[in-house]
Amino acid sequence: MRKLSFLLIILFSFCTSAGFAQLKIGYVDSDTIMDNLPDVLDARQKLDALITEWQNELRQLEADWKTKYDDYEKRKLIMTEQTRSDTEAELVALEEEIAQFREKKFGASGELFQKQDELMKPVQNKIFTAIQEIAEEEDLDFVFDRSGDIMMLYAKEEYDLTARVIERLSLE
Repeated sequence: MRKLSFLLIILFSFCTSAGFAQLKIGYVDSDTIMDNLPDVLDARQKLDALITEWQNELRQLEADWKTKYDDYEKRKLIMTEQTRSDTEAELVALEEEIAQFREKKFGASGELFQKQDELMKPVQNKIFTAIQEIAEEEDLDFVFDRSGDIMMLYAKEEYDLTARVIERLSLE
């Protein structure tokens, strides 16, 4: 709500500073665009296939660990101290391997996010180019995305106050 209020204040200030010139504003629903674009559906299918493959590998690693752990639990009373220690070290190593696999594939900078970026970046660029072309054809001043947080996707350069703000701040 604060973002929307801030946005409305900015738009109002543009209206008053431009001598009450009429602004032309458009919006898109990027979720709907993404849901209806064949390139996105293809990218999602590729990502889903990768996720399924990696989840199967992870399940196999966890099943191997479980089998070894169950075997260890059954035999630990008859194991020598050295064998017990070696088996416990092996189980800990397997747990670490599972954690590393999980982080490598699904972590914050894991392969899944890299692959998602690789597959989706061209599609997003295509969408942004189409939005910019339509905005220029329709002589729109601003285009917003109504999916999720309010995000400005396009704005005419004449409304960019960045250089003026920097200049003012450097004078102070």
